[in-house]
Amino acid sequence: MPQAFRCVPRQMQAAAIAVVSVLGLALGAIPAQAQSCGRDGSGFATWLAAFRQQAVAQGIPAEVVAASLDDVSYDRAIISRDRGQGVFQQSFLQFAGRMVADYRLKTGASRIRQQAGLFSAIERQYGVPAEPIVAFWGLETDFGANMGKDPTLKALATLAYDCRRPELFRGELMDALRIVARGDLRPSEMRGAWAGELGQMQFMPSFYYKYGVDADGDGRVDLLRSTPDALASAANFMSSLGWRRGEPWLVEVRVPASLPWHEADLEIRHSTSQWANWGVTPRAGALPPGNASLLLPMGRNGPAFLAYDNFGVFLRWNQSFVYATTAAYFAARLAGAPAVARGNGEVAMLGAKEIARLQRLLAQRGYDPGPIDGKLGAATRAAVKKAQMELGLPADSFPTAELIARLGGG
Repeated sequence: MPQAFRCVPRQMQAAAIAVVSVLGLALGAIPAQAQSCGRDGSGFATWLAAFRQQAVAQGIPAEVVAASLDDVSYDRAIISRDRGQGVFQQSFLQFAGRMVADYRLKTGASRIRQQAGLFSAIERQYGVPAEPIVAFWGLETDFGANMGKDPTLKALATLAYDCRRPELFRGELMDALRIVARGDLRPSEMRGAWAGELGQMQFMPSFYYKYGVDADGDGRVDLLRSTPDALASAANFMSSLGWRRGEPWLVEVRVPASLPWHEADLEIRHSTSQWANWGVTPRAGALPPGNASLLLPMGRNGPAFLAYDNFGVFLRWNQSFVYATTAAYFAARLAGAPAVARGNGEVAMLGAKEIARLQRLLAQRGYDPGPIDGKLGAATRAAVKKAQMELGLPADSFPTAELIARLGGG
């Protein structure tokens, strides 16, 4: 899904939090469950009764609340799955090699041909071409084939009762009820992934409710069974994230060994003519004009891309750096780009324990790597770059065993 609540990629968590935190404030009267923390569910019935009252107070018809929540129970398995999420630590080449498989490329290209009229109409209205939409469609659910079968309302209620992220999931549960009240889905139809994601694009209910589009004109937004609704809703969502009509998103390039590596940063943008002056060349075709950042998902020896403004939409859809880059690369392949090159040399990936060790060393030296969690996120990459610059290492923001050693880690 557009990254919600997993370590493994999937919907724009920051935006989801912003949307539902306001709703969570309105639910402040619901009793907290700090003592149980959702471990035994002993207070779930009391909590759910209070939530039902709040839902009616929010304007949701009592009959919708009853039909949606009468049979909902606490699910310990959901909590176990939430607690058991592992650290996503695959490299870009590993993840992209697995996810941008030949069958997805062939299926995606076939869907674009089959739905050419629909995609043309979507692009006219929202400015988003077929390829990025189809890339997310393929990665999220294999083009609608694997949407999940878990009861959405039970999952959301369990996570809303739990102490880990109650405000977030209370808002999502409220929007799930709004979807039912609007007539889009019946409670029994609301089945998807274990954390509440729904439909062919794995939208959380808040995104479903806000960005869902009735593209087939049947009077309801059905992101599970209606492909036109699902695809148009994805385009509507991407447009809201800032997609720029007619502009590129990602172009693979070759980089010279003499490049000023500190310029390789998503926060730094230069004209394509400047990148060309530094020796950056396209692997195929010509560089589209405009301003772009140099993206090195595996450091200076791995694959290299110029990322244009629209790449930010992929990152806002899903904050996982590897997932967003893979989705943009998938879209570029569907648009005719060649298979990615491996880069200029072998890249040794650090594991989660090594990343956590590096994070502790960075923090001890006064850098801010963010949480010590073994994940190579934006804060850790920024801290790595600062340390590399101060230590005189190539500042490509990519962690290495050499950096650990130079920081005193042996």
